[in-house]
Amino acid sequence: MKSGNSKNKKGLKERFLEIYANLPLGVRREIILVLDDEEPITWEVAFVEIKSDTPLSAVILKKLEKLEII
Repeated sequence: MKSGNSKNKKGLKERFLEIYANLPLGVRREIILVLDDEEPITWEVAFVEIKSDTPLSAVILKKLEKLEII
């Protein structure tokens, strides 16, 4: 089961990176998500977290998928 979660996370990461690469530079500064008790997350912040595979990146990817952004 762990490999399925890892595979799903990798798929979400790839989808995010593909979408991010095609965004105009100005759009990357826009807020896309606000997490509970956290500051707003922009495309740029999400990119840094996801590219670095931080624990927060998993939360961001899940929320973006739920919101059908990725």
